[in-house]
Amino acid sequence: MEEQKKGYVDWVKIGKSSRPVDIRSKELDNTAVPLPFQIYATLKTSKYSEVEKLIHNTIDRLSDLRIRQNREFFNIPPSDALEIMRGFASLLDDAEITVCNDNPPAPTTRPNFKFHMIGLRAGDFVTFDPLGIEVKVASDDRVEYEDRLYSLSSFAGNFMPEEQQNKSGSYQGPIYFSYKGKTLFRLRNEMDCGKSSAESEENSGD
Repeated sequence: MEEQKKGYVDWVKIGKSSRPVDIRSKELDNTAVPLPFQIYATLKTSKYSEVEKLIHNTIDRLSDLRIRQNREFFNIPPSDALEIMRGFASLLDDAEITVCNDNPPAPTTRPNFKFHMIGLRAGDFVTFDPLGIEVKVASDDRVEYEDRLYSLSSFAGNFMPEEQQNKSGSYQGPIYFSYKGKTLFRLRNEMDCGKSSAESEENSGD
């Protein structure tokens, strides 16, 4: 994953390569890439082709962030792209993420998603977006549908429409559910960003 250098923010290229990253990076630094860039992070896995498609499809589902549908450039903060990459890496046995040394320290691994993190409680309803169906929040990490309990990931695995299924059969649950028009993944990021801003303001006042 590459990001544009300072002065050209929030554009990232997310691609794959079977060769060393530094070699591929030099190949990209030509007229085909109009702006300067630097390597932000890498994910090493034997399933790199599948993971690349999953990350692209995930970002495309969240919103229209791709510069063109046949290109690998996205208008998204590198840190957000890294968070999505980390989510898929947690589902792989051989995943190895490296964040480049000249970038800001990578965020620590976040705890698993819980409904209380976005202010939802048992009895609230969320929507499974691929089918547009509502399911009830049953506990802090389970939803209820047709008298059965599921984690968000297992629900996605069981009910994902065939045309949207991935080869691994593993899904980041919060990406596929929404509340009041926003995905749970996005709501959690917004909550986390809000907390970070509040903490920064408190620290600046000391």
